[in-house]
Amino acid sequence: MRSAILALPLALCASLASAGDLEKVLKAQPEEVQARYEYRHPAETLKFFGIKPGMTVVEALPGRGWYTKILMPYLGSDGKVIGADYAPDMYAMFSFATPEMLEKKKSWTSDWTAEASTWGGEKGASAGAFVLGALPDAMKGSADAAIFIRAFHNLARFNDKGGYLDTAVANVYDILKPGGVLGVVQHEARPDRSDDWADGSSGYLKRDFLVKKLEAAGFELVGESDINANPKDQAREGDIVWRLPPTYATSRDNPELKEEMKAIGESNRMTLLFRKPA
Repeated sequence: MRSAILALPLALCASLASAGDLEKVLKAQPEEVQARYEYRHPAETLKFFGIKPGMTVVEALPGRGWYTKILMPYLGSDGKVIGADYAPDMYAMFSFATPEMLEKKKSWTSDWTAEASTWGGEKGASAGAFVLGALPDAMKGSADAAIFIRAFHNLARFNDKGGYLDTAVANVYDILKPGGVLGVVQHEARPDRSDDWADGSSGYLKRDFLVKKLEAAGFELVGESDINANPKDQAREGDIVWRLPPTYATSRDNPELKEEMKAIGESNRMTLLFRKPA
């Protein structure tokens, strides 16, 4: 398995070797969450990114809190999780957006912060939130790390309609402290696939596209790993990532096709580690 860390500070390298009570936190999650460990590899992923107790961590697109509910107790009372959601005007471009959903998004930062604050228990991390494209000045330079777990493809998909990817990358660069890290897990398109298909609309992006975008913003690529790779996922033009488990978007009424998708498993994912220069 490929796993490489390049030119990381000694303190961060040391953090990769220990994960505190991460194993206990993972074992305490509900069975349906633990069932996803086979594909999401949260222990290996968070260790690779150097996430440790006491850090302030930005989590892009936290949703219902799959990773947040791991981070809150793990980071502990000295830590903090800052959720970062898509801009409301970008949500309006999704086919599933409803007026009710868009109205609720107006209060997302306060609603999510209040809910996430209950996920860590008495000794858990504190919580905060912002919307990508509206980073408060007070948050700039406040985070030790940021994680974008399967969150870049929609930003890339709509970038030409509002600069959403460019803005998100600039925001995460600004919120990180000098020397802070950005961990990325993203559905990965094979390098020989069409660029037009791998534009994010099918869920997949190419490694080189994402690396160039982040390096152009000032980030340094300092490590990559295949811990979330899946060679069985050989998605081609016309395929969407949501054909695979757990969504099964193209096979809900086709048991035979669903079994084929189940045999593939979840998507092939790149795992990249970037650093904001000190």
